[in-house]
Amino acid sequence: MSRIGKQEIIIPEKVTVSQTDGFLTVTGPLGELKRFFKPEIVITIADGKITLAPLKATKQASALWGTYGSHLQNMIEGVTKGFTKTLLIEGVGYRYAVNGSKVVLNIGFSHPVEIDIPAGLKVEVLKAEMKISGFDKELVGGFTAKIRSQKSVEPYKGKGIRYINEIVHRKQGKKAST
Repeated sequence: MSRIGKQEIIIPEKVTVSQTDGFLTVTGPLGELKRFFKPEIVITIADGKITLAPLKATKQASALWGTYGSHLQNMIEGVTKGFTKTLLIEGVGYRYAVNGSKVVLNIGFSHPVEIDIPAGLKVEVLKAEMKISGFDKELVGGFTAKIRSQKSVEPYKGKGIRYINEIVHRKQGKKAST
């Protein structure tokens, strides 16, 4: 039994949820999200609540039950509050900037790295911080991870791009022999 899947999901006042042909659409003040859900999980929308139940007691249905519950909660939270991730950049001469619909990274390569900003995301740059916000959790997380992967933090000096709450385990450098 899924602890997350068993919980009823309450639909806030400003949010509408509709279901057609396996697609579930969640519309709110920040935008609209649409996702396909397999028919192994029965999704019932009634009286301002969403309930989930497996169609048959199979291994795949029990795995999807809680996953779909989390997806629905994230969709509702996204169209009401939105999601934000913050990146920090450390290193001499390392910086990033927003140039139109692109993020330009100067991270120690011979050339600046340009990454297109996906539609639906808002990117703000303040000195060494970059805030990425949007209403789709997967899009925010994926774009943030793509930027971070361009220059991961190295363990000796701590140079690179990291999440704001990420702990970098530093290694001790070489010791001089006497």
